[in-house]
Amino acid sequence: MRFDPLLLLRKPLFLLSTPLTLPVCVFAAEDEGRTEEPTEHKIRKAREEGKVAKSSEFTSSLVLLLAIITLALLSSSFLSTVIEMLRYFFQHFTEIDVTTDARVVVMVLRYFIRLAMPIIIVAFVAALLGNLFQVGFLFTAKPLVPDFSRIAPNFARYFKRAIFSTEAMFNLGKTIFKIAVIGFILYLNIRAELDRITNLLTLPFLVSFGFIASVAFRVIVEAAVAMLVFSLFDYLFQRRQHLESLKMSRQEVKEERRMYEGDPLIKSRLRERMRQILNRNMLRAVPKADVVITNPTHYSIAMEYDRLTSPAPVVLAKGVDEMAMRIREIASENGIPLVENKPLARALYREVEVGETIPEKFYEVMATILAEVYRLGQKPA
Repeated sequence: MRFDPLLLLRKPLFLLSTPLTLPVCVFAAEDEGRTEEPTEHKIRKAREEGKVAKSSEFTSSLVLLLAIITLALLSSSFLSTVIEMLRYFFQHFTEIDVTTDARVVVMVLRYFIRLAMPIIIVAFVAALLGNLFQVGFLFTAKPLVPDFSRIAPNFARYFKRAIFSTEAMFNLGKTIFKIAVIGFILYLNIRAELDRITNLLTLPFLVSFGFIASVAFRVIVEAAVAMLVFSLFDYLFQRRQHLESLKMSRQEVKEERRMYEGDPLIKSRLRERMRQILNRNMLRAVPKADVVITNPTHYSIAMEYDRLTSPAPVVLAKGVDEMAMRIREIASENGIPLVENKPLARALYREVEVGETIPEKFYEVMATILAEVYRLGQKPA
């Protein structure tokens, strides 16, 4: 719909005053006075300092599990390497002077790398993955910086935390639980193989050795899996303790908000200053208006319509009470017609911001008002 007030010049004058119906919808944080949840900034700052929630149980269980699996997969290769190493040194021990011959160091390093490096690499990767799963990628040197305040610790506080705190009780229970689980796994495996164990004395050495190794391997794998499952609960507890340690007092929250969001008093003064500047700029635009819609006492809306630059009338200024009175005074001083229309004034004030064109639902009534203003010659078309 195209807004054009000239099409309505022949409409009766009584429409200008007819009321309109317009369609318009660590320790307990509380013990230290820290009762507020940590803010995002506090959590981010702690992370930058290396203070994160993680379970060492998860990492150690993952390292143990992957290392023992690697050892099992490469056991035949390891056995061949050990046999080769022993054969080499037994064949050459009368020829080599261990104090002067560099071949000893070279051979020891070579066999050490062949035996130990696969396990070391797998353990390193497992430890890295265990930390990445819990913490993500994080590199900081702040934990390495010496903290001289810890040279003379508060022993009473330390013993209270080490013995009587929730963390101490959980760690004690965790240790007892791990011993019980590993003991139970060991008991089940020995009981299942008890008949074969009692007959080991009658078997060849290599057969007995292989059997004991297989039982030990099974026990270690089952224990590692059990500890890996348990570490998930440990991680949840560590995360809870970490958030508990980061809790803040109300004063800390206020100070942080003041630091990063600004002093509320200064912000209110800035808002008031911006409001004053906006009002002054708005009042300067009133003389350009074609008409001012009034309530008549509470609302004033200054409207301008330029068919060359805008598809519909634009709100130049609006206000209530004192501002509305000031808009009417400027309009009267500049010969701008005032049109009383309470529903339209309220609706425009509520729905249209300064500088915006009016919605299409107001086109007809505004076209009627502007057409009558132009017809009476109060404002040039």
